[in-house]
Amino acid sequence: MSDCAKGLVRRRAFLAGAASIGLLAATGCATLGGLSLVDVIRRLLERASANAFARLTTEDGFWNSSVARLGLPEVLGDRGGTVEGILVSSMFREQLQRRFNRVAEAGARRAAPIVAEGVRTIGTENALAILKGGPQAATALLRGQLGSGLIPAMIPELGNALRLASDPVLSRLLSSATGIDLATLAQALSADVDSAIWKEIGLAEEQIRDNPESTGDAVLIAALKGL
Repeated sequence: MSDCAKGLVRRRAFLAGAASIGLLAATGCATLGGLSLVDVIRRLLERASANAFARLTTEDGFWNSSVARLGLPEVLGDRGGTVEGILVSSMFREQLQRRFNRVAEAGARRAAPIVAEGVRTIGTENALAILKGGPQAATALLRGQLGSGLIPAMIPELGNALRLASDPVLSRLLSSATGIDLATLAQALSADVDSAIWKEIGLAEEQIRDNPESTGDAVLIAALKGL
């Protein structure tokens, strides 16, 4: 198919989708071109979560993210004494922070299939409101339905990643810290990773809403451009 023909097909899909959106607004019918609006939300979240996890699970994905970079777990700030002393060094703090961001990638790999399953089973009675809502409305819906479900699933993976790292920076921290072990760190880190993942998915959704053509998905383009 020529570029011209492809462009015509895309334009027709967009116009049909826009017309469907207009009909939807007038009739309250929760469909778009034969698809339910919940299916459109699923398509949006599938793209957004796939883009987010693709970024986070690359090397230094968390560290290089504008929204998902992790700081040091708060549990380290409650220990005082020796821990507080070694964290005074800005170089050591940055090295330690980078290690935690690398470990976080293991948590993201574990979380990805859970999020994907959540997308497949998502439901809402207010699909149009979600589509017409804020730039991260669909992410907020999915996060609300999954709750804190990613955290317990990630703790063992983060613990294993910390253990397998055999990292001298982490070893120095653990050998100097009273009351901090791998299990404590993994649990503290899991909550931070959970928050970072949702921020990255939200950003990915926002980017798709800003530029739906980037998806190459005629249904999403028609739905988002027609709102």
